[in-house]
Parts: sequence; C-alpha cells; structure tokens
Amino acid sequence: MPARIDAQQRRQHVVEAAFRLVVAQGLEGMSLRKVAAEAGLNIGSVRHYFDDHHDLVAAAVRETGDRMGRRLARHTPETLVGLQGEAAVDALQALVEEVLPVDDARCAETTVLLEFMVAARTKPVFRPVTEQMAADLHQLVADALDALGVADVHGEADRLTALIGGLTIDTVTPHGSLGVDRLRATLRAHLRAVLPPVLEG
Repeated sequence: MPARIDAQQRRQHVVEAAFRLVVAQGLEGMSLRKVAAEAGLNIGSVRHYFDDHHDLVAAAVRETGDRMGRRLARHTPETLVGLQGEAAVDALQALVEEVLPVDDARCAETTVLLEFMVAARTKPVFRPVTEQMAADLHQLVADALDALGVADVHGEADRLTALIGGLTIDTVTPHGSLGVDRLRATLRAHLRAVLPPVLEG
C-alpha cells in the first residue's frame, strides 16, 4: 500500500516552497506553477491547498510570523523585570534581534515580510495583515520597554520599531548594504540611550 500522505505536512511543504521562491525572486516571481515545481508537485496539488496567488502569499507570510513567534516566545516581559545596565541591554537586544536579519534564516524571513509590506502599498487585500503585524510589533516592544522601566513606553516603542524597519531595509536591500556587525552596533547604541540608568545604592 502507498504511504499515507499527511495533508498538513503536504500543505506545509508547499508553503515552504513558496517562502523560498519569495526570498529568491520576490512576490512577482512567485506563481502557483513555480511553487508547484519548487515543491516537486503538480499544480493541481498546490491548488488543492491554496485558491490563488494571494492565498499562497498570505500563507508564506504567516509562516514567517510563526517562525518569529516561536523565537519571541522565549522573551517574555517577566524575564526582563529587574534587569539593569548591560544585562538589560543584552536582554532587549536579544529580543529585538529575533526580528532582525542577523543570520541567514532571519534574513530570509525579513525579506519575505519586506516584499509583503511593499506589495500592500498597492494591494489593499494585504493591508489588514501588515497593519496587524505593525501593531503586534509595537505592543511587543512596548511590553518589553515597560518591563525594563522605560518611562515613555509608547513613544520609545515608536522610535525603536522605526529603527527596526530602517535596519532591516538597510541590511536586506542594496539601499544601505548594512552588515550585521554595524546593525548590531547601531541597535546597541540606541538601546543604551533608551534604557534607564543603573540605580545606585
């Protein structure tokens, strides 16, 4: 008897193929036919799980969010309470770097997100997802800053999320050709300026 094919595994296999194509060729280079070829399937198999291009793009973006979310789950606000000085900077930097292109895997993820956000400018169907992503990132950063005793939590969260966006663009595009070392140094300088001074005594 042929081995039973797990539908969820097959769907995930297709999503990962779409993810790789977005990284390599951008959203415009990702079609259902190309995804099928990348996944080693016929196009009918892909259409069994995804209605159209938009549906598959959204799935690739959700895959990105899921990957980031699994890493971010290790950095709850409770783990930050009471930290000061370099320990606070280390902890906040580790959290923020989970959504920055500091290695090949995270570079691929942020590339997919960037492609999606640019597409949302002209494709309203994508906007609710990008708006929710922005709100979630702001809340994540605000909660972390609050746990670390920052006074202007939402103002600083606005500034830090803007920095995250700028660092991402300058690292994964030719716009800035920013290397990982400079990315980390720039982020660290900002975090040191934002976090409260060490309490003496």
